[in-house]
Amino acid sequence: MSSPIWWVAFNALILTLLALDLGVFHRRGHAVGVREALTWSAIWVSLAIAFGVGIWWKLGQQPALEFFTGYLVEEALSVDNLFVFIMIFGYFRVPAELQHRVLFWGILGALVMRGAMIATGALLLERFHWVIYIFGAFLVITGIRMALSSGEAIEPEANPVLRLLRRFIPVTTRFHGEKFFVREALRPGEAVRRVATPLFVVLVLVETTDVVFALDSIPAIFGVTRDPFLVYSSNVFAILGLRSLYFVLAGVIGKFHLLKYGLSVVLSFVGVKMIIAEWYKIPIGIALGVVALVLLASVLLSLVIPPKEPPPTVSPDATANDGAAP
Repeated sequence: MSSPIWWVAFNALILTLLALDLGVFHRRGHAVGVREALTWSAIWVSLAIAFGVGIWWKLGQQPALEFFTGYLVEEALSVDNLFVFIMIFGYFRVPAELQHRVLFWGILGALVMRGAMIATGALLLERFHWVIYIFGAFLVITGIRMALSSGEAIEPEANPVLRLLRRFIPVTTRFHGEKFFVREALRPGEAVRRVATPLFVVLVLVETTDVVFALDSIPAIFGVTRDPFLVYSSNVFAILGLRSLYFVLAGVIGKFHLLKYGLSVVLSFVGVKMIIAEWYKIPIGIALGVVALVLLASVLLSLVIPPKEPPPTVSPDATANDGAAP
């Protein structure tokens, strides 16, 4: 699937969908309700399924199963992103009607950055085959660390990118609608100058957070398929559905307290699959079944087994709307 036609057609499709999303359906900022979010989640999932079916019809069963497995792995790993987004939006008191705009531009930037990371990973695997063992070991270690982590609180102020940003770019303390930059005097008597709004700070944090999580998810998908186009397309569809998924799960994500153990098993399984691929290749159908079964079991067990302590939840509608950031 290395033909340029696939890449051009796919990216044209994605750009068209994004243009319709921002320019038509979400032209005016508003608080996204659960019903609207569920509708959009169904749309994005349906598009991903239709794309996978198209691959099956055009190229056969194996590439289609690789796409679906990669999509499922990436969508599951995106849950961690959602939790961090909730904490960031709550910390900066981002009004509910502005959150979709941040996620739109944040995910658009993520597509570009992940595309570059996928291209780099594919080049490394093509020229240095032994890198696959590093990727595999990294995923196994990451899975073990995820299972053993205690869920420490997230401190946005400790982010080094945020500290660097504030050192070089003046930031106002109040939101100015959907604007990332405005002209304003920060203090009485100062000259009016171009300054960043808290919304831009939140966008930078969302972008840097995605880069960190991509370090786990991209090697995981390379453990499913070595085809760069399948890696990229499954990533793109999972990321595009991430915004709607956020508004669906924001209020209940804390209830899935055992999901991290399911994700840790998935990461470790994919890592082992990469390491032993030279001697034994696990059939992609079995891999897809294992991933789906583990994730489903972790979600169901989370609903059946109560957590030891009530998990903190932050709803996107519960964030303060006073227009001021910390």
